[in-house]
Amino acid sequence: MIYDLKASSKKQLMQELAALAADRCEIEQDTIYSALLERERLGATSVGDGVAIPHARLPNLEHVSGVFVRLSQAIDYDAADEQPVDLIFLLLAPEAANAEHLRALAKISRLFRKEEFRQGLRGADSADAIYLMLTETQAKAA
Repeated sequence: MIYDLKASSKKQLMQELAALAADRCEIEQDTIYSALLERERLGATSVGDGVAIPHARLPNLEHVSGVFVRLSQAIDYDAADEQPVDLIFLLLAPEAANAEHLRALAKISRLFRKEEFRQGLRGADSADAIYLMLTETQAKAA
């Protein structure tokens, strides 16, 4: 999780996300970046209300992995609702994990549709507060 990341464009954000995920997943940054760009070519992964859930399936990834980022300033993301994006949840899944990938994507999407949750993330004043929000909500949903 990254709190108040600075990115000035969607492309720069994708590069930053790929770098963060590469460290955690032990997959090359270029592989992740290419997969994210390929998915974005199919259509922007924004879900509205300033939220985006970029996602991709990757070869050699062992399990579903996610990274949450809150941007210090919202950026243009080609969102259908034309709203800039500041809350991003990157979701990566193994290439063969179709059902697991879709379940995780649906769960994240439902969570970020809640206005109270989004506002809590935006108003949090520390990485620890954001982490607690994400993990407590996850625990309640389990």
